[in-house]
Amino acid sequence: MQFIIKPNFHDALCPAVATNGYAIITNVLDDAATETLIQEIANAGNAAGLRKGSEVYAIRNLLDEAPGVRALAHSPEVRDLAAAILGPDCFPVRGILFDKTPDANWRVIWHQDLSNAVRERRETPGFGPWSVKSGVTHVQPLASILENMITIRLHLDDCTLENGPLRVLPGSHLAGRLSAAEVPEWRARVAEVVCTVPRGGVLLMRPLLLHASSDAITPGHRRVIHIEYAAAPLPGALEWFETA
Repeated sequence: MQFIIKPNFHDALCPAVATNGYAIITNVLDDAATETLIQEIANAGNAAGLRKGSEVYAIRNLLDEAPGVRALAHSPEVRDLAAAILGPDCFPVRGILFDKTPDANWRVIWHQDLSNAVRERRETPGFGPWSVKSGVTHVQPLASILENMITIRLHLDDCTLENGPLRVLPGSHLAGRLSAAEVPEWRARVAEVVCTVPRGGVLLMRPLLLHASSDAITPGHRRVIHIEYAAAPLPGALEWFETA
């Protein structure tokens, strides 16, 4: 499968991610590529999607379930977005689909993304607690692992003020792993930024950036392909779940 990507690099990308923990780039996917991906995730959702009512609102293990999304994650155009932050040796390690629909109009409280998907549980100093999601083992790694990752969120629909956009606290990724007591302190002293992203745009985000999202005021599709990239193997005998 081929994707037609519209590159839109600019000199402010790396400084923005370094300082704020996120950056938004518009016009990365053209309409043809976006429609191809919508069909790809629809096909995957028929077998692997998590549903509320008749609508699929999430697909975990997306790189395994949707070959076209795996191809996209490894494509030079999209991978180069991650490489601009992590360096040329980076690779995708997890893919997820998120959507908000009338039946699954969910909200997410302020949090950091603290878990990695791994092939199997192998006790490693500094890693834990462990959990299992959709049959896949997850673990909270050392903060240093998360500090050397970047997430690329590709938007297949317009993400507006009305359909539950991501909200972030700029700079919070620089504080490392935060305790529950530290989260309201950050909220009190840092103004949140609402990340509206047009269809075909991308949001790059550090996993340790504090983020949340509200219910959609006018729920409809807000499909986001969430791909996490790392630049090094996990320590010891641990292996990333999705690396091929």
